[in-house]
Amino acid sequence: MKRYINFAALVVIVIGTVLRLAFAGGSGSKTYYKTISEVGKMGNDAYARRMRVGGDVESGSIQRAGAHVQFVLIQDKDRMSVVYTGTDPLPDTFKDGAQALADGKPGRDGVFLATRIQAKCASKYESKPRSLAPRGAVNMRERTL
Repeated sequence: MKRYINFAALVVIVIGTVLRLAFAGGSGSKTYYKTISEVGKMGNDAYARRMRVGGDVESGSIQRAGAHVQFVLIQDKDRMSVVYTGTDPLPDTFKDGAQALADGKPGRDGVFLATRIQAKCASKYESKPRSLAPRGAVNMRERTL
């Protein structure tokens, strides 16, 4: 009987440890998407959590200084200064006017401290205009005339 009690205690400890690690690991990697205006309205709560902020890179705002890249995201009329200090190289599509997502935390000085940047150039992903009719198709109206 004592053997079963020891085994049950061991199972409870292992399951408890696994659950604790799962919840602790999951909460640390959560990232919330916020708009620039939502970040401004969060107050002191913004400094405690990681988040993603998206917008368009303002033309002429990208400044590279060694390992740091500073730029401005705009969303409607709202603007946010961002400093990227990550180790990954910036995407090729990161340029003036590109849509970008900055992942990090806002600093108390109003500058968003990003550790990861994702960017896409809208024109790169747009489909090329083409005719709705397949190649070689005959217009039925012309055929009957």
